[in-house]
Order: sequence, then C-alpha cells, then structure tokens
Amino acid sequence: MSALEPRDADVVAPHPAAATPSPTGGGSVLDRAHRALSIGVISVVLLVAFEATAVGTAMPVAARELDGVPLYAFAFSAYFTTSLFGMVLSGQWSDRSGPLGPLTVGMSCFAAGLLLSGTAGAMWLFILGRAVQGLGGGLVIVALYVVISRAYEEHLRPAIMAAFAAGWVVPSVVGPLAAGTITEQLGWRWVFVGIPVLVVFPLALALPAIRRTASGPADPDAAVAGWDRRRVRLALGISLGAGLLQYAGQELRWLSLLPAAAGAALLVPAVRGLLPRGTYRAARGLPSVVLLRGIAAGSFIAAESFVPLMLVTQRGLTPTLAGLSLAVGGLTWALGSYVQSRPRTEPYRERFVVGGMVLVAAAVAAAPSVLIAAVPVWTVAVAWGFGCFGMGLVISSTSVLLLKLSAPEEAGANSAALQISDGLSNVLLLAAGGAAFAALGGGAVGHAAAAGGAAAGSHPVAFAAVFLPMAGVAAAGIWVATRLSARPT
Repeated sequence: MSALEPRDADVVAPHPAAATPSPTGGGSVLDRAHRALSIGVISVVLLVAFEATAVGTAMPVAARELDGVPLYAFAFSAYFTTSLFGMVLSGQWSDRSGPLGPLTVGMSCFAAGLLLSGTAGAMWLFILGRAVQGLGGGLVIVALYVVISRAYEEHLRPAIMAAFAAGWVVPSVVGPLAAGTITEQLGWRWVFVGIPVLVVFPLALALPAIRRTASGPADPDAAVAGWDRRRVRLALGISLGAGLLQYAGQELRWLSLLPAAAGAALLVPAVRGLLPRGTYRAARGLPSVVLLRGIAAGSFIAAESFVPLMLVTQRGLTPTLAGLSLAVGGLTWALGSYVQSRPRTEPYRERFVVGGMVLVAAAVAAAPSVLIAAVPVWTVAVAWGFGCFGMGLVISSTSVLLLKLSAPEEAGANSAALQISDGLSNVLLLAAGGAAFAALGGGAVGHAAAAGGAAAGSHPVAFAAVFLPMAGVAAAGIWVATRLSARPT
C-alpha cells in the first residue's frame, strides 16, 4: 500500500513509543524530553562527518604506503557498494524490530572497519576494512531516519534535520586540517584507529533514549511476518551491480563492456524493486521526493569532486587553497538547512525546494567559468556558496517530506529508498563524469601538471564535459521539484 493512500486509524495505529504531537506545536529538539536523544544522534552525525572528511585526507598516503595506488578507487567504491546493502537491511530491520538493533550493529561495524583499515598490512585488507565500514554506515543512516520519524513530532523534524546539516560544518573545516596534521606527525594509521574510540560517547548517550522512545516494531504484524527475502536479494543485486559499473568506469577498454553489462543487468531490476513505483517518471508525491534527492545529490557531488582538481591544474592553486575555496559551502549548506527548519517556511516548503534547485543548477553551470583566465578564481567560491545554500534547502526538505509522506511502519523502507537514490546517483553520475573526463584527455592532467605546471596540464574541455552535463541534470531537478506534493498546488 502506498504511503500516500488514506488509512483507517483502526487499521494502522501509531507506534506506542512514538512522539505524540503537541496540540500547540511547542517544544524543541533540546527540551527535557528530547535533549539526550538529540545530543546523542547529532554526536553520531558529527562522528560520521569527521570520518568522511578526515579519512579522505589520509587515504592517498595510506594507498602509497600499502603499494595500492592502482586500487585507490576501490577503497571508495567498497564503502559505497556495501553501504547500499546496509541501507536496505537497516530498513527491513528497523521496520520489524525498531532502529535500536541496526544502529548499535552499524556503529560497531563502522568502528571495526576503521580498525581493520588502520591496522592493514596490505591494500586488500585496507579495502576489506572500508567495506565493513560501509556496511555499518548504511545501517546507521537509515536507522537514524527511523528514530527521527518515531521520536520527534512532525513540527520538530525540520529542526533536527537542520541540526544534522550543522553537524557537518565543523568537521568539513577542521577534519582535513586535523587529519593532515596527524598524518604528518603520527602517521596515517592514527587517523583510522583513533576515531573508533569516539564511538562510545554517542552510543552511551543515544541508545537509552532510543530504547525509551523508538524501540520495537512500528507495526506488530510486520514483526511476525519476518524478513522480506526478495528485498534482501535485490539489495545484494544493487550492491554488486553498482560495484561492477564502477569498476567498468575505471577502465576505458572494450573488455569493460562485459562488467558494465553485467552490472546493468543486476542493477536495473534491483532499483525498480527497491524504489517507490513511479520514481523514474516523477510521479507526484513520494516517488518525486526520492527522485529529486538522487538528482540533487548526484549532480552536485559529482561536480564538486572535480572542483579542487580544476583549480589546481587549470589555475595553479595549491591543494590547500583549492580545498579552502569550498570551505564556505559548509556554512551556507547549514544556513540553507536552518532556513527550511523555520516554522514560517513550512507552507512554502516546495517553493523553497524549487529555488534551491535553481541555485544548485546555476552554481554547477558557473563553476567552469574559471577555465577562462580572465574570470577571477574566487568566482568558484562564491558560486559554490550559493549552490551549497540551495543544497541545504533541498536535502533537508526531501528528508522532512519523506517522513511526512511515510506511515510509521514504512519509515524504514522509504528512508532506505531515499538513501539508495542518493548513493546510487552519486556513483552513476561520478562514473559517467569520470568516463567523459578521461575520454577527453583529463586522465593526463595530473601527470602533465606535475611535469610542467598548470599550463602543461591544461585540458579545459575535459572539465567542461563534467560540469555542463551535471548542470543539465540539476536543471531537470527544477521540474521534479514542482511535483513533490500529492496534488498540484
């Protein structure tokens, strides 16, 4: 049954532990009833955010010392492919037993993967650790969405989503600097083995509060029914298919068509089975919310991945300055998420989402303007600041709308679908952008720049082939953003 169809209150009762909306709409995410839970879950987000920014900084040194530079991309794809499976598994688990189990196991896997990578003596062990870590990350992110759907009243959800976005601000600024200093002074392994110690605090704070407010199944019948084995098989298919496609995208050879075809054969039916019906034709309501999340995240993140490389090789910036050019984006992203959380903006949420997608498309289209020597380099920082503000509006709003359109017993499955759309579009658009970049000579940029400076590594057409199509994808998201309500407004 679709989350948009009317339900009889006698058929689907609210979860007994779920938060009861206040008739006055009062309270806050830091009041006595929510304080411990809010601090706990935000601490989890801070930990994940710091890991994402810090580990990326230490990764090149780790790959070089482990003689694994040729396998460098798989350290990222291993995390991604297992996280997709973890997302579906967490949705099933949360709907049938509550989010407490997947959150605990997920954080444990996350810490175990970091320890395995940090103590690895060979690159394949390092990649295995990243895979274990990805499984934990997938379990955690969906479980957190289910916690929000059960433990927070509807009028508080925009605020907690804004707090999640704010949780990325400090790690995005401090993480790379701290990881770089630790890597230089103590070694890259300490970046990995030091983070698991921090897992204890958020778990100790959040788990008792989750047990009180969000434990147990939302629908007792779902717990009796057991696991949906078909969805588990589809989850395995989507993970393996995404991995094969990403592997094929790394090799521009005719033989790469074989793993690409096998990956597509696994991926297409799995995606059709795991995402809401009507997603790829932008049906109104929940399907369009899920589709928009993928369009926004995939186009923006795929473009952002090439910004530092473009600034270093085409305009001669140092890696530090290139990274700092994107630092303001963390602040404006949090600002956009804060704006959508204000009660006064709720009646205009869909208009804010449309405006956010306009900013995202404009930012991605404006970024390659710095390929023209007469355009100031700071143009990218300004454009990306506006783009991140738009992403703050869009990403937090899609999360709020998803929970609003989901029945309690469907929150896990629908949250998993949202995260699958997000993650899968990232890898597909990154693979497509990377293939276009390499086909137009972009693969030689780094070597040429190292040998003769930025001018020698000049391949502006290769960068334009990444940014302009991504801007087109984001522009398509403007139309999808007009279809988020069940009926035209």
